Amino acid sequence: MAAEPPLTAIRSLPSWLLGRAAARGRALVAEALAAEGLKMWHHVVLSAVRDLAPVAQADLGRGIGLDPKDLVGILNDLQSAGLVVRAPDPRDRRKNAVSLTPDGGRLLDRCEKAAHQANDTLLAPLSADERDHFMDLLIRISGTEG
Repeated sequence: MAAEPPLTAIRSLPSWLLGRAAARGRALVAEALAAEGLKMWHHVVLSAVRDLAPVAQADLGRGIGLDPKDLVGILNDLQSAGLVVRAPDPRDRRKNAVSLTPDGGRLLDRCEKAAHQANDTLLAPLSADERDHFMDLLIRISGTEG
């Protein structure tokens, strides 16, 4: 019996292929964000703050699945750069609420464009119909459909 070529069994697994595609996508997006001076988690936090603001710091961390200690470091970076502000939460003055600054909103707009361009590069081998179908399938298998 002839031996299989290396990694044939692994490369036939959807999970392996998805992992490779995800790694390529993350690398493309990370490179695009770095050109704007931002890291991936900083982009995630800015985007979540924009969508949820004003948002309590603890709620923000839970919403994006980030450890509170890591979130504090990212928020410190973003606040030092003038991209977010932390102020007493209007609903509970004992908590901090986070909001975007105008500079943060402008940077987020640029980063979203850059991330979309990176994803366009990732999906370039697919037609528009294939992209739509692929996205539908990813949503179904990721367990994120509404």
